[in-house]
Amino acid sequence: DSMMKVAQEVGFENIVFGADVVTNLDALARIGEELTLRTRWFKPVEILRQATSKAGELLALSGPRNPYGTLGVIRNGAVADVLVVDGDPLEDISVLAKPSQNLRLIMKGGEVYKNTL
Repeated sequence: DSMMKVAQEVGFENIVFGADVVTNLDALARIGEELTLRTRWFKPVEILRQATSKAGELLALSGPRNPYGTLGVIRNGAVADVLVVDGDPLEDISVLAKPSQNLRLIMKGGEVYKNTL
């Protein structure tokens, strides 16, 4: 709690969202809840940037060790990870905390894994 408050107070903007340190499968299944918890400190648009473009910028810093290519943007040559959400996460980010219910399309690396459209 205090870490996020201090980060805001000093104007630290390079905060990202990631699930790479979660080692428990039960916790990983609930990782979307972290997005909702962050609303105590951030607006939904800021949280979405932390999980997308800001996270992509961070991974790009690893240079040639980045195994993913271009991340966090939608453009030619970028990794095609796309979600279609039932709801507006800019208004209510909690829709992302229930992926089985609210994610209508999941595409990772250009391959569709779920499509209920």
